[in-house]
Amino acid sequence: MSYARGELLYEGKAKRVYTVQNEAHFVWLEYKNSLTAFNALKKGEFQGKGQLNRNIASILFRELKKKDIQSHWVSDIGDHDMVCMKLDMVPLEVVVRNTVAGSLAKKFGIEEGTPLREPLVELYYKHDALQDPFISDDQAILLKFIESQAALDVLKAQALKINQVLKDVFKRVDIDLIDFKIEFGRDRSGTFFLADEISPDSCRLWDSRTGDKLDKDRFRRDLGKVEESYQEVWRRLSS
Repeated sequence: MSYARGELLYEGKAKRVYTVQNEAHFVWLEYKNSLTAFNALKKGEFQGKGQLNRNIASILFRELKKKDIQSHWVSDIGDHDMVCMKLDMVPLEVVVRNTVAGSLAKKFGIEEGTPLREPLVELYYKHDALQDPFISDDQAILLKFIESQAALDVLKAQALKINQVLKDVFKRVDIDLIDFKIEFGRDRSGTFFLADEISPDSCRLWDSRTGDKLDKDRFRRDLGKVEESYQEVWRRLSS
């Protein structure tokens, strides 16, 4: 099926969102070449980054679909675009951690790379101006970001299922999934779907053999070889 891009609805740090002509229930996502960190206080870019993230996200959405985990992905378009279901987004970022890294290591003074006994699920209120603060279940419900504990439990259970599938996918290509963040939205019937993207922008990915970081931490921490690391993730997943 062919699709035509419509009007620009929104431009975020990593993507532009457009309408789809004659398809009111779809949106068109254009993946940008920009890199941001620390809520866009640090900015950069590299040529082809949007294409790499689109391709990686597309592979992972399709791998999840094989395990009956539904996402908003509908179709890839061109080199760096994607048509997706239009969803009513839940204003929460769901973070799943398998290994201590990043803010968790700093908060509790635990060495990065320390394995967790079991995956840890955290919630953050998606609000750039507030720097996406950590939020408890009770706060999320009281402030009406989601309607009930039952709905939160569905999101958390789905996040853990996604985690297991992604861990297995990355393990096959000698990459450890350290942690990742995802977002969910609802369709017209109220069913939750995985949304946004899964890519080196939103995951910590470490080479299983060398321990090298293959994700946006290379940009955050000025480690160099950012483009090469994204390309390596793509190369392994697409082999």
